[in-house]
Amino acid sequence: MGSGKTLVGALVAERSHAKFFDLDHLVEHEAGMSIAEIFATSGEATFRAFEKMVLPRALQSDSVVALGGGAVMDDDNWVLISERALTVYLEIPFESAWRRIGKLAGRPLISGRTASEVEALYERRRRRYEQAAHRVDGDRPAGEVADDVMKLWSA
Repeated sequence: MGSGKTLVGALVAERSHAKFFDLDHLVEHEAGMSIAEIFATSGEATFRAFEKMVLPRALQSDSVVALGGGAVMDDDNWVLISERALTVYLEIPFESAWRRIGKLAGRPLISGRTASEVEALYERRRRRYEQAAHRVDGDRPAGEVADDVMKLWSA
């Protein structure tokens, strides 16, 4: 949730000459519409169903995957991710996440909500994020965060 997963993931993939998959983009491609449109026309359950459908395709060896912030909340998804991937939590304080995404359009779970409502969502998700095998301080420039992820991936 606003940790820079897409940017950091793309940097790691580029530097390691790996394939890069952004789960949200795969969902949009599969659905033929934006995430905001999926939420508006069909709701979160439909979005999560698309997410669950495309996740196994993204989790390929020698690839980097930027997961949507809520993808890991599904227990089956989390088991699959944990079995097939090196999991890294890009840890940032809520205040930083809110500065990054609080005013962005196109985020249906954020749009129209107060900071305290979004913080409650952040806290629910954080419990799962903390189950990742590794944590990296994500509250720094993306290049530095990518450097740390690269060290983990190449270890």
